[in-house]
Amino acid sequence: MSIDTPSVTAWIGTSNQGYAPLAMEEVRRTIAGAAVKVLAPGETFVIESPYDRQETLRMLGDSPPVFLRHIQPIDGTLLLTGDQDPLHWLIEQVRQARPVLGNKQTAVHIRRADGSVFDRSVLETKTSVDAALRDIGAEPDQRSPEQIVSIYAVKEQLMYGIGTPEELMSDWPGGAIRFHREEGQISRAKFKLIEAERTFGLQYSQYREALDIGAAPGGWTSLLLERGVKVTAVDPGEMHPSLKRHPNLKILKRNASDVKFKPGTFDLLVCDMSWSPMQMVKLVLELTDSLVHGATAVVTIKLMHRKPLQTIRDVIAKLEEAFIVHRAKQLFHNREEITMFMTKR
Repeated sequence: MSIDTPSVTAWIGTSNQGYAPLAMEEVRRTIAGAAVKVLAPGETFVIESPYDRQETLRMLGDSPPVFLRHIQPIDGTLLLTGDQDPLHWLIEQVRQARPVLGNKQTAVHIRRADGSVFDRSVLETKTSVDAALRDIGAEPDQRSPEQIVSIYAVKEQLMYGIGTPEELMSDWPGGAIRFHREEGQISRAKFKLIEAERTFGLQYSQYREALDIGAAPGGWTSLLLERGVKVTAVDPGEMHPSLKRHPNLKILKRNASDVKFKPGTFDLLVCDMSWSPMQMVKLVLELTDSLVHGATAVVTIKLMHRKPLQTIRDVIAKLEEAFIVHRAKQLFHNREEITMFMTKR
């Protein structure tokens, strides 16, 4: 038994845990007339858009959201308390999608919310769907998909949809990017900078000289050094012992607000400090003369206030005095913060 969706298009939206209300508000502001309701508390919700698929995606693309991490179209919904076998239903959905999926590298993303009555394992579900993909000439491929089959089980419903990684905002299930922790890794903060590189389309190896403000213990510095960048690390705290003798690293054990550099010294600025948003803005603006024209900045902004959306607007407005702000995004590895990608004017 299938359930018809009540809108022109329906979607599942996902945010970082606890930020669903902000992501839902973003969606309401971006997609005029959209209805948004909670699906799994704190993280996942349903978007009912009065527009077709392409127009809905265009609106989200024209105003890239900060807190909406991942989106999945709902192309079909099955009531799990009915008589139909859910795997047979999924196989039939895949077969009907031959015009879209045929000859395409296709990933299968499976998510199950707490309390779902869907009783099939991830392995069993993926094995069945992969077999159906091969039957229609698609190639199962989790690493570099051209299309993604998304399956989400919540309470008594199974939801299915197809989209490209660009449309879904991620090629990871729910946008939950998982990096493997390396032996000897200095801190998990490194994951934020790796994710920023992927999300914003950067290549750190292309930069020559970086300034890392608030660098200790050196998670971000270590990644830049691995990419072959020369780094000046500023922090009154101690850097990790493994970094101290690196030939491409200069350490200044000082407060960031006390350092001065020659104009045009750096082509990359990174900063991940637990300062208030406007303190961070003031510090970054004071350092702009040390950056070359067109230099890149990747900066985290802590969300310490009750009105984060207004805080973000105020931060962007101030930073735009010296920078072109390309994106503000709460990455999967962010917690009470967002990451900003900018270039110096």
